[in-house]
Amino acid sequence: MQPARPGPGLPGPDGPGREVPEHEVLIVGAGFGGMGAAIAFKRLGIDDIAILEREDDLGGTWHVNHYPGLAVDIASVTYSYSFEPNPNWSRLFAPGPELKRYAHHVADKYDLKRHMEFGARVDSAAWDDDARIWRVRTADGAERTARYLVTATGFLSQPHVPDFPGLKNFRGKILHTADWEDDFDLTGKKVAVIGTGATAVQLIPEAAKAAESLTVFQRTPIWVVPKVDFPIPPPVQRMFRRVPLTQKAARVVNTSMLELLMVAGVLHHKQLKPGNKLAELLAKAHLRVQVRDRELRRKLTPDYDFGCKRPTFSNTYFASFAKPHVTLQTSGIARLEPDAILAADGTRIEIDTLVLATGFNLWDVNFPAFEITGREGRELGKFWRENRFQAYEGVTVPRFPNFVSLNSPYSYSGLSYFTTIEGQMKHITRLFGELRRRGRDTFEVTEAANDAFLDEMTDRLQSSVFYNGNCATSRSYYFNQHGEATLLRPSSTLRTLREMDSFPLSDYEFR
Repeated sequence: MQPARPGPGLPGPDGPGREVPEHEVLIVGAGFGGMGAAIAFKRLGIDDIAILEREDDLGGTWHVNHYPGLAVDIASVTYSYSFEPNPNWSRLFAPGPELKRYAHHVADKYDLKRHMEFGARVDSAAWDDDARIWRVRTADGAERTARYLVTATGFLSQPHVPDFPGLKNFRGKILHTADWEDDFDLTGKKVAVIGTGATAVQLIPEAAKAAESLTVFQRTPIWVVPKVDFPIPPPVQRMFRRVPLTQKAARVVNTSMLELLMVAGVLHHKQLKPGNKLAELLAKAHLRVQVRDRELRRKLTPDYDFGCKRPTFSNTYFASFAKPHVTLQTSGIARLEPDAILAADGTRIEIDTLVLATGFNLWDVNFPAFEITGREGRELGKFWRENRFQAYEGVTVPRFPNFVSLNSPYSYSGLSYFTTIEGQMKHITRLFGELRRRGRDTFEVTEAANDAFLDEMTDRLQSSVFYNGNCATSRSYYFNQHGEATLLRPSSTLRTLREMDSFPLSDYEFR
């Protein structure tokens, strides 16, 4: 590969003998986050962009996940770029394949596909302070160089497979929801599903329709509220196309409702505890209507506060357990046998298909998703795990020059991931615009700015359900190894977008 000259957006090397990187910007990940970052750079006039994606197509989670029942759990008018509305959603909560098509539409419209390389797994990245470039190594042993590195590997990209005793001895079919085989039919199968998180809530009703028998192993119950879902009729779709303002209005209404749930029920639990309890009552009423058996309701009712763990929406999940061939097992797993699971209470359940809805390994291997080494040999994952998880504005980290991380501590804002993406696009635009204005090519957030932001986030979270509510039994991925809830940014959507577009430029050093 021939070294590429810097694009018109930013100045090139300013010293004799400086190595010219192959790319101005290298983005790891071709999901919605990576595409959003690429769009922000292209708007700045930077076209020398490489997007490396380990999978064989774009779309991120909407490419990897295609299990039965997959759909968004945020209304589609909100779960999309605000600057690129899609008037063709078939339902209020669009099924997964429509999100994949939307991703391709965005990539085509913004000319992103020519920047993408698939099957390119990044193993490590290291900052070369002398050359002021990133050296990125891929699984094939090749090295790429770039002036700026952006990680957009997603929050849920490393599937978690628990090491159950006897798992290797099981002779039946094993499926993980993040590695589903579309040609595998559950019809007539004796199925066990392990897990009752948001993914399982979508999958279990579909499995219950097809399986001869279905046993669901639950470690922690989940709060589930009714799902107000319906097809979007063609006349409404035509109206969205002809009068885009109507779709924007629908987005504002839905976003406002989500904001109320997030801000009132989660972030300001201390001040607005009755709102949190109202959400719990709604979920309990929903459960009572669909499950008449008192003991089963008890098992399905969480004993932690609403919001400690991400709640979800479904009209069919609870009803599945009322079917005679569906069993809820809560005693845990003792071991797997070649044709069965032995539960901790001694019950032996014969199965031929094991479905792992066990989620993702978020804090152990996903922050970051590969080894990243900055100045003075600081390794990012080791730094986070031995200290505190932290990132200025959820985007940058001291001693990591020219590095932007889109899936970082305190970066997730609101309930729609697109709120996070668009806030980060604003941050990129402001930061790189200043870099260009000053005629510099290297940036790094200061230790003082990072520390002040971490203190502010810690202080704001004190009113949240995570620290004021009862979350001890939630086993929530919101909490890291240190017991801190460092995933969500404790701010309203409007405040986040404003802060990402107006942070003090003095918080960065430029050279």
